[in-house]
Amino acid sequence: MGKPDADLLRRTAQLAAGWLRSLDSRPVRAAASVAELRSRLGGPLPAGPADPLSVVQDLARAAEPGLVAIPSGRYFGFVIGGGLPAAVAADWLTTAWDQCPGFYACGPAASVAEEVAGGWLLGLLGLPAGASFAFTTGCQLAHLTCLAAARHQVLAAAGWDVEDGGLAGAPPVRVLAGQRRHVSIDRALRFLGLGRAALTVIPAGRSARMDTGRLRAELAAARGTPVIVCAQAGEVNTGAIDDLGAIADATAAAGAWLHVDGAFGLWAGASPALRHLVAGAGRADSWAFDTHKWLNVPYDCGVAVCAHPAAHRAAMSATAGYLVQGGPGRPRDAADWTPEFSRRARGFAVYAALRSLGRRGVADLVDRSCAHARAFAAGMAGLPGCEVLNEVVLNQVLFRFGTDQATDEILGRVNDSGAAWLSGTTVGGRRAIRLSVSNWQTSRADIAGAVAAFRDAVGQLSGPG
Repeated sequence: MGKPDADLLRRTAQLAAGWLRSLDSRPVRAAASVAELRSRLGGPLPAGPADPLSVVQDLARAAEPGLVAIPSGRYFGFVIGGGLPAAVAADWLTTAWDQCPGFYACGPAASVAEEVAGGWLLGLLGLPAGASFAFTTGCQLAHLTCLAAARHQVLAAAGWDVEDGGLAGAPPVRVLAGQRRHVSIDRALRFLGLGRAALTVIPAGRSARMDTGRLRAELAAARGTPVIVCAQAGEVNTGAIDDLGAIADATAAAGAWLHVDGAFGLWAGASPALRHLVAGAGRADSWAFDTHKWLNVPYDCGVAVCAHPAAHRAAMSATAGYLVQGGPGRPRDAADWTPEFSRRARGFAVYAALRSLGRRGVADLVDRSCAHARAFAAGMAGLPGCEVLNEVVLNQVLFRFGTDQATDEILGRVNDSGAAWLSGTTVGGRRAIRLSVSNWQTSRADIAGAVAAFRDAVGQLSGPG
């Protein structure tokens, strides 16, 4: 079928640019139903080949009504960034270059770009310079990677080689995690064979932060047992951050492993104004966070970081006679640090994002997002019946309107209007709405427009009919 020619790539770029230009004016929500999309995109597989340009144009035309304006500054639904220009462009190059960064031999530039970008991330977020790291699909796989290293280390300390002997017959591992932890922690524990039975839930107060007194009591009760503690920097509804310094003190005294879920909240460490919120984070043993959230790198890219490279490598690495791998003093092979051999060269987009922003740019992006969240909360507090449920510490605002029914109806009206898109949630058995400001493009006007959309929805709910 030939190589992609200039006309195909030029037309594809025009389609992509047209989509990006539409973001300021198009409804945030998708316009088509699932039935409409199945009709537009479905049908039998063609019997023969088709012209690539026609395929791309037809795909763009058919998919367009089913696209959500996630890259828009008016998307507040989940903690999702929007794609910085340099990162998007680098991601296009990544696709064209089609490098496999699992091994240095398959993509030397991809390997070194990850090495450099990973080092920049450690310095930016205040993590140990000697830590190992891995680029993953997202925080789910980053948790899996970090907790595999933790499982290796705590069992090795108990005299058990889990990579050789598996879990059958191994000393039981206890995992202590907060009540408001993200579900991806539980999922990673299942994947690792530890299961729900290994998990002890530490209560969280109204602030959504882990009860450190209860944690210390559980650590004392578990003395002599392999223990992993999972703390949180950025609770998904409120943005609350556990007292990481106190938790680090407790886990160090007990000889436990401390893992930090910093999916988005760990980025507070990049801001001189907000760094105090994650004080103590650098004393953990492992960290997981995303770059497709606050760094605004295109999906998908998470990062796993481990303060114990030997444990990290022991849990992840694999060898085979046909593989061309390095060794001590040789170029870095990413497959030694991730569960994947073959994967996308994510380091190029991360490199481009960091290079385009620099330290000051990342700090400004984080600070600006948090300022927008505070402005939204202040605007919502003045609306009839609105209750803001959290102290706005980062980029998350949690609020509701009187009853569950009113809350859901008002949210539905706002999302249907296309002016903004937010997600509903359930906290403490009550329905609520959460706003997340994670996009580099979000402006004061976007925030004011979202408040106005809620004002209109409240008026419609309380008006005639």
